[in-house]
Amino acid sequence: MSRPLPPFGSLRLRFMLAIGLWVSLGILGIWFTATQVFSRHIEESYHEELEVHVRELARLTEIGPDGVPMLSRPLSDPRYEVPLSGFYWQVSIPDRTTLKSESMTRGELDQRVAHSPDIAHVVEDGPTGPAITYGMIEEGPAGEEVHIVIATDQSELDNAIASFTRELTVWLVALAGLLLATGLAIISFGLRPLNRLGIAINRLRGGSASRLEGSYPAEITPLVSDLNAYIAQTSALVERGKVQAGNLAHSLRTPLAVVTDEAERLSENSQCADSARVLLEQSERMQQQIDYQLARARSAAMAKLPGSMSVLPTLARPILQAMTRLHPDIRFTAPTNAGEISLPVDPVVLSELLSILLDNAGKWAREEVQLSYTRDPAGAVTITIADDGPGMTEEQIARACDIGTRFDPATPGSGLGLAIAREICADLGCEFELTSKEGGLVARLTFANNGGK
Repeated sequence: MSRPLPPFGSLRLRFMLAIGLWVSLGILGIWFTATQVFSRHIEESYHEELEVHVRELARLTEIGPDGVPMLSRPLSDPRYEVPLSGFYWQVSIPDRTTLKSESMTRGELDQRVAHSPDIAHVVEDGPTGPAITYGMIEEGPAGEEVHIVIATDQSELDNAIASFTRELTVWLVALAGLLLATGLAIISFGLRPLNRLGIAINRLRGGSASRLEGSYPAEITPLVSDLNAYIAQTSALVERGKVQAGNLAHSLRTPLAVVTDEAERLSENSQCADSARVLLEQSERMQQQIDYQLARARSAAMAKLPGSMSVLPTLARPILQAMTRLHPDIRFTAPTNAGEISLPVDPVVLSELLSILLDNAGKWAREEVQLSYTRDPAGAVTITIADDGPGMTEEQIARACDIGTRFDPATPGSGLGLAIAREICADLGCEFELTSKEGGLVARLTFANNGGK
């Protein structure tokens, strides 16, 4: 299974691009420099060799009694004796017979290349294609000009350079592949601590750990230590916030209960009945706000504390038992053969959310409330609570989560349940949806894939 490409902007991708660029530039630089050096070296070698052969040919050339040139012995390089081998020589005297190498079975070399006692060279057409031609003039016994010419096919030099270039390219490509593989191995090894840090953070988010665990290099250890200190400080702040919220609620409820009690006494007096009714209404609103804000503060603080984990159906069992006692006429059911599903949320907060929704469903159900939960292939978890009650209209669903909303004053409740449930869902990062079906209402909670199992 192939490893997916790293996302754009990742350290791994940046290192890979940097190594790829550096290796490419290095290999191209080596290839260009090596081919240039080799080409220059082999060209100089060819030219030196031809100069030597020109001088050797001049030294071996003799003029016979009839004025015809001849060699005292063959040249030392046997390639001049192989027909059309690409290595040729020619000795000529104007208006006399021209002496050619055995290799030159056709064509001839331009004697005009040899125009001075100094060796000169040109590239011209030879018997088998473009040839590097060297020539010089020697003075014969009778003062005649003897033109000494040596030629080698340009293709000999080009083939040698091309062969070297091909072999060099193969080796450099192999070297580039080895360097890239080594670079990727170094990147993987160097970034392994960051991968372990990412796994530790996912464990923290998933609720299976309460702090970042493991040992890390010296460069990362300060970051891990600071994060662990921050997590501990945040957890302590949350705990203090819970205590302070409880203290504040308690300190408000006591004087509020006194005000409510006095308002009820005043309501018995006909002269103060109207004022007492106003006080009772305002006291009730104050109580609603205290309960709502307290529940909101508690869920916001505890929703996703590090190390928190809720497991279904274990979490739901005591809640369903409590609902059965609270609503003895209603049957509360849940799947018995479903596997366990873990959610990285605080179990107290999730218990409160399920209690609110199950209690609300139990108040309106005729006979049964069904609790179900599933996880889709993408990892999202859906919890569904369905009742067989009268359901709601679209207008009622739109207002159901408003604070203090009660559609039937005769039904017990404060009108805060669904409002608190909506706020808890917002704190947990899950989607809360109410839909009316034929013969009941469905509350659906959807948790995106966030590290649970």
